[in-house]
Amino acid sequence: MALIDFGGTKEHVVTRKEFPLAKAKRVLKKETIAVIGYGVQGPAQALNLKDNGFNVIIGQAKKFKLDWNRAKKDGWVPGKTLFDIEEAAQRGTIIKMLVSDAAQRAIWPTIKQCLNPGDALYFSHGFSIVYKDQTKVIPLKDVDVIMVAPKGSGTSVRRNFLAGTGINSSYAVNQDATGRAEERCLAVGIGIGSGYLFPTTFEREVFSDLTGERGVLMGALAGLMEAQYDVLRQNGHSPSEAFNETVEELTQSLIRLVDEKGMDWMYANCSMTAQRGALDWKPKFKKATLPVFKDLYKSVKSGKETKRVLNVAKKPNYRDLLTKELDEIGNSEMWQAGKAVRKLRPKNKAREITKSTKGVSGRSKN
Repeated sequence: MALIDFGGTKEHVVTRKEFPLAKAKRVLKKETIAVIGYGVQGPAQALNLKDNGFNVIIGQAKKFKLDWNRAKKDGWVPGKTLFDIEEAAQRGTIIKMLVSDAAQRAIWPTIKQCLNPGDALYFSHGFSIVYKDQTKVIPLKDVDVIMVAPKGSGTSVRRNFLAGTGINSSYAVNQDATGRAEERCLAVGIGIGSGYLFPTTFEREVFSDLTGERGVLMGALAGLMEAQYDVLRQNGHSPSEAFNETVEELTQSLIRLVDEKGMDWMYANCSMTAQRGALDWKPKFKKATLPVFKDLYKSVKSGKETKRVLNVAKKPNYRDLLTKELDEIGNSEMWQAGKAVRKLRPKNKAREITKSTKGVSGRSKN
């Protein structure tokens, strides 16, 4: 492990230098990696592992035709590398639970019966294990229970892999039945193309992940954008101007500067007027949102957020309700303006990578 200074706090991380791909292949030489679920993280992780030379099979319910057909389109062959969930789980020695969190609860009785002593049960999210009282996912003591959680969407995991970079991932061992759990875990993490791996626990991963998704990464970001866009429109600004000032400049310019060298560097490369305004208003936004984030973390830690997810997911019309909610966002003036703006962007090589990852969908582990 490499010891890295993260702003005054030193942490151990695992890089490709300490754990090269050749070592990962040796560790998993005799393993069959069964990827259960071809919806969100499944396609990216499976294809990356396959491209890196690992023995991978897919387990996907045929009734979900979109995902089954996507797997076939991506080159997985029914009866050879593509099976129903039960058969894939029986064939695998590392069973990757990459269906949604709600679906993990539903298929767990089937998966449990297929596990053999010495198998590894793999997750990309701590949800099912941490909230086992709600999910009923309780592995027997004779299997390894491991996790690699990429800090990005399935789309990004695949796109960054093709670009030769990778998405950073956290990793954890919840149960070590074989004495090999950690090296198996790290080997899979390297195999899916992680930029580097940092240690966590199942608890810390799920608490931070659920907070992040509901907060800065998705919920808060969308809410802030809508609020600013609405204020600009109410004050007479055109949809194009409101969208460009709210979204386009952030995604196409400023966030790239943050990514490159940090928030301070982004500030330093903006006008003095922008710097002064940002520095003056940052504390006000922090003061306004800090209580919301404290409530959010408390809700996550208590299991309230998990209960909400599981309860709504079991409604028979949930997919229809979800589509309706997403359509309300997509059909809003703000995101219709966004469609028009994106069409006006000049084509570039980065967007060609997106085309090559078509069909790899979704952000999260769940």
